Amino acid sequence: MSTATATGPGETRSKVALGALGLGAFVIGTAELVIVGVLNLIADDLHVSLSTAGLLVTAYALGISLGGPIVTAATIKVPRHTLLCGAVALFVLGNAGAAFAGLFGLLVVARVLCGALHGLFLGAASSVATGLVAPEHRGQAVGLVFGGISVSTVFGVPLGTLLGQNLGWQATFAGVAVLGVLALTAIMVKVPAAPGSGSGNLGSQVRHAFHPRVLAMLAAEVLLMGSQFIAFTYLAAFLEDVTGIKGAVVSVFLMIYGVFSAIGTFAGGRFADINASRTLLIGNSALVVALLGLYFFRQSPALVGVSLALWGVVGFGVTPSLQLRVISLAGEGADLAATLGASAANVGVASGAAVGGWALASFGMADVPLTALVFAVLALPAVWATRFLKVPVARGAVTGSVPAVVASDDAPVSSGR
Repeated sequence: MSTATATGPGETRSKVALGALGLGAFVIGTAELVIVGVLNLIADDLHVSLSTAGLLVTAYALGISLGGPIVTAATIKVPRHTLLCGAVALFVLGNAGAAFAGLFGLLVVARVLCGALHGLFLGAASSVATGLVAPEHRGQAVGLVFGGISVSTVFGVPLGTLLGQNLGWQATFAGVAVLGVLALTAIMVKVPAAPGSGSGNLGSQVRHAFHPRVLAMLAAEVLLMGSQFIAFTYLAAFLEDVTGIKGAVVSVFLMIYGVFSAIGTFAGGRFADINASRTLLIGNSALVVALLGLYFFRQSPALVGVSLALWGVVGFGVTPSLQLRVISLAGEGADLAATLGASAANVGVASGAAVGGWALASFGMADVPLTALVFAVLALPAVWATRFLKVPVARGAVTGSVPAVVASDDAPVSSGR
């Protein structure tokens, strides 16, 4: 009997396993996002401009977007547990190497490689997580995994920023490597062996994962995530230069964002199980309001804090719905699609960071949130249209095998094959 039907989210063994996967996500989330807090330090130490240093965000995101699916496709038949452990072990080595990178080019290479491993881990972890619980709780399972990333914004990013400010940015990467060793140990011991959630055949995975309905969902995800990272990439600098917050207080505001991101992610998993499409539309609308607040009240620390809180709730709160919809729409291509969801998000991150750099150079720091707002508004009709996408009929509905993930607001339809 499959673990997907044998366990529920309330069982201790499943919770511990999901917690271990969440710890792994915490590590990779910290590595991805902490760079925002030490960009100034890296720029000064390696003698590059702040906008050039911002390319480190783009490099990592491109590693996830391009490298993640390639590595996943190449390892599609590798047992998921082995894949998870291997990805985390190499991720530890990559961040340890970044700590010793004395040239900006070497640091870019390290970020690209770690990004590819990030994509591989997140896709495999999503697939394993949905197999550990009953079908009606898969949104919550994804939320618990992605909750590790949101919790990293509460603790990992602010603490990593403080570590970098006191001991140098190299110490930030070294700290990530140490945390990675702890996550690797937890996954090795607590996560059981699990089958893939889709077909084990690469051709079938590719055919289903790249179906037009999946690509449409991924395109909406790019817009939604990209609009956020136009502003988030330069958030620390915005708080210092525009809002007037200095020194360690910047970490306090990043922690405000992080606390509400964690709340949003865990709550978002529950709402994804109820109605993923509606959650996405409401989240996108609330994001527009949050960015409006950040722009118009940019010189008021108190109102900026309120805007960051709302942004955190909805920005990460939509993540479980996005991932669940992508996996659902892919059907038998769920294993590969789980990585494509992370890839699309990080195409948004990469493009958002690049657009943010352009906005910074063209209009100045104060207008970066306005540029993000424009893209968030553009995302609204795309997100609304995805509610009409329907998941395919699962092969398991006929054969008795494990069915594809189906979001509660979807009605299964023929796959058209």
